[in-house]
Amino acid sequence: MTGVRAAIGLGANLGDARAALQAAAQRLREHPDIDWIAGSHLYRSAPVQSSGPDYWNAVALVDSRLDADALLALLQALENEHGRERPYRNAPRTLDLDLLIFGDEQRDSLQLQLPHPRLHQRAFVLQPLLALMPELALPGLGLLAGFLPTLAHQPIERSTQVL
Repeated sequence: MTGVRAAIGLGANLGDARAALQAAAQRLREHPDIDWIAGSHLYRSAPVQSSGPDYWNAVALVDSRLDADALLALLQALENEHGRERPYRNAPRTLDLDLLIFGDEQRDSLQLQLPHPRLHQRAFVLQPLLALMPELALPGLGLLAGFLPTLAHQPIERSTQVL
């Protein structure tokens, strides 16, 4: 059975953030219902609507035989394994895993919004995502590359490290 192409955003700014991203990526690679397609470079950026140290972020493309809810549950379990706490919205974090895109699915529920409603407003998501899918277009938004110039006020630095 083939899976559904999904894009997952990975981020962290507490502890050894880069190691946390790599560990989460490895767990995704090892999952029997997930086929790893590609991982972006890691990107460093200042917090957006948050505080604390700089964040490290990346995007992974996978084919998932899990449905969107099961994949979200897996991502949240991985966050919890890394000591993720949610004391308040946008709090600094040891690991943050966001389901950005799940095939063509569109959803707006309390548990999950697809595509992620702010992916085009954050350079730390959009740059690594477009590095993997440069021609990506989404309903209601069109080609996402057109949003990059509007994010110039969000400095981001690409590292040589790849997920």
